[in-house]
Amino acid sequence: MSPIPDGELTGRYGSPLYVYDLDRVTAARDALYAALPDGFTLFYSLKANPHPGIVRALREGDRPCRAEVCSTGELASALEAGHEPAAVLYSGPGKTAAEMAVALDAGVRTFSVESPGDLRRLGAVAHGRGIRAQVLIRVNSAAAAATTSIRMTGTPSQFGFDAEGLPEVLPELLAVPGVEVVGAHFFPLSNSKDEDSLIAEFEATIASAARLEAELGLPLRMLDIGGGFAAPYSVPGERPVYGRLRAALEKALDEHLPRWRQGGIEIACESGRYLVGVSGRLLTTVTNVKESRGRTFAILDAGINTLGGMAQPGTAAAAGRRAPRGGRGGHRERDGLPRRPAVHARRPALPVRQDARAPARRRHRRAERRRVRAHRQPPHLPRPSGPRRGPHPRRRGRLRLAPGLFPRRHHHWSSVI
Repeated sequence: MSPIPDGELTGRYGSPLYVYDLDRVTAARDALYAALPDGFTLFYSLKANPHPGIVRALREGDRPCRAEVCSTGELASALEAGHEPAAVLYSGPGKTAAEMAVALDAGVRTFSVESPGDLRRLGAVAHGRGIRAQVLIRVNSAAAAATTSIRMTGTPSQFGFDAEGLPEVLPELLAVPGVEVVGAHFFPLSNSKDEDSLIAEFEATIASAARLEAELGLPLRMLDIGGGFAAPYSVPGERPVYGRLRAALEKALDEHLPRWRQGGIEIACESGRYLVGVSGRLLTTVTNVKESRGRTFAILDAGINTLGGMAQPGTAAAAGRRAPRGGRGGHRERDGLPRRPAVHARRPALPVRQDARAPARRRHRRAERRRVRAHRQPPHLPRPSGPRRGPHPRRRGRLRLAPGLFPRRHHHWSSVI
């Protein structure tokens, strides 16, 4: 199927318009499964893009992804895409009792908990419904093995139990009514372009989990080793290739948790950006062209706020292989197309300036220094001789400030793309 021309898409559905390519989504899933050992469970983190069309594409096929959600909205998208609620993993440090109740009533039974309060709250909600929820204890390891990427362990964090504090609290966690501890959850780093760092962190995670089981008696029927698989952010590029990861994971598991090959423990990992980060593009329309002091500006009907919303299903164009729904022209069915139809799009090429406001900040600082100097005695005016009789005529009614005390002005910055 040939791609639909951009002009036809925006003419029919309006702009700004998000267009997703489901072939690229499923190709990323297949590539990641190929980089992992056989028997691994792969969760798709809906926070990356909860559009049901994308979630459905990742659920279908010979090796589907399970859903990992952090909100009731993401849970609704997963259920709409056809996921079984009992197979959904509900995670996140900010779960409220009301959200837990919604998830349990929908059929979710597996949760990742991040603190004693989080686990006790889940236990109370589940116990009140006569349910026993299964929980993974998320662990914030005491040290990080990776030297690059975005590190999410080994530091004070809202995520997970500090590993050094688990010996003291684990007996209490195991005794909370309404929950059953069945395993551990780690997520040590994010967006790892360096395969050596990713492998080192996964090896440390597997060793830590085995040590917690052996030394503390932590039940380990399931181990989620997290993710960290990278993808380019709003710039041209391709996903990294992890050619050595499979063999390294098999070696680490054989050494520390050899029963994994017989199915004695379920090993899982999760990914969001790697699976969908290069599958979408944003189509915009030039609404005006203007000249300002020798520069030409093209004004678009989308801005950096719109680019940041590519994961919002309420405003996104759709995902798939037919035709998208529009952003500004409403989200109704058109010509018999479903509400969330799809498009077979070309790969995105969306370079974005990393900090478009930096030059404006520098100009602002220079202008502020000039204003400070303007409050000093102007050099072209003679100073009055003799005794001063009242304020200088050029300074009457003006607050006199030392240059170092000149008040900074507060500005709300905006960007032109």
